[in-house]
Amino acid sequence: MTWVITRLCTDCLSLDCVDVCPVDCIYQYDGSDQETFRNQLYIDPDECIACSVCEVACPWEAIYEDCDVPSIFKEDIVTNSLVVKDKAVFSVPLLKEKPTPTSEDVKSNKAKWS
Repeated sequence: MTWVITRLCTDCLSLDCVDVCPVDCIYQYDGSDQETFRNQLYIDPDECIACSVCEVACPWEAIYEDCDVPSIFKEDIVTNSLVVKDKAVFSVPLLKEKPTPTSEDVKSNKAKWS
């Protein structure tokens, strides 16, 4: 069991999950393959210890346990697992403050992907 960051994180990139992760298993993509890797964060499933603190910290409600990922986001499980294959183009992002989204922001973001 591991956790997955879904496309609900696309362009939102709150770093609250990175801040609380005890094993630094949350990465940003630094490469040029924007078709495969959206502008979002990814969890390395081999490093994730399934502690769930990232899920609670995510203000965008973008993180799910792999067995509970909604069907519309199932392909995001595979995309997160690609972190393992090419670690050279990923890095743990530097923390920076971003405004916390409102509940309306979160609702609007979910509607965009449904």
